[in-house]
Amino acid sequence: MNPWIAIGALGVVSIGIPLGMMAVSALLRPSVPEQGKSAIYESGEIPTGTARLQFNIQYYMVALLFVIFDIETVLIFPWTVIYRSALEQGASLTEVLLPMLVFIGILVVGLVWAWRNGAVEWVKSPLAESRKTERQT
Repeated sequence: MNPWIAIGALGVVSIGIPLGMMAVSALLRPSVPEQGKSAIYESGEIPTGTARLQFNIQYYMVALLFVIFDIETVLIFPWTVIYRSALEQGASLTEVLLPMLVFIGILVVGLVWAWRNGAVEWVKSPLAESRKTERQT
């Protein structure tokens, strides 16, 4: 049997089950439209103001950097597990070490770029801003 058939079947089942559950739910649930169901609910408190609030983009940047370096850790761990056994099986140090050093180097270049662009600075100080404008001129 072709292994791609099993992968395709898994894909069909993984898409079909949630779609089927949503269809059955849409058919069986009662539909009672009320004004209270469309009201905004905030932990039992009466909402005040608008829902359109501006927030600091730094939250997003810090979360994105965390995800990138968290994934880096996840990708480095398997490499460290097979490092010694690969050397014992005859692989050269360059073959084992170079790909990981290139990977870490790319991440370091990205971190330096983010740092220089202020992505990891939570609050920009006036002194840092004046130094930045002095360097640009």
